[in-house]
Amino acid sequence: MIREIFSKNIRKYRANLGISQEKLSELCDLHQTYISSIECNKRNVSIDNIEKIADALKIEPYKLFLKDV
Repeated sequence: MIREIFSKNIRKYRANLGISQEKLSELCDLHQTYISSIECNKRNVSIDNIEKIADALKIEPYKLFLKDV
């Protein structure tokens, strides 16, 4: 469940910024297929990568785990 919330929130915050998965992957120095697999709820993510993604999305990392934000 937490992974599903996480993946939906990444997609939502990315869409709010109006950036593609490719652009997000560039901003956090991760491969585009890795970002895609996270958004599709197919990947466990390390704490280091959570921080990279949150920084790229310009949010605090904890916001990626909040339900219904």
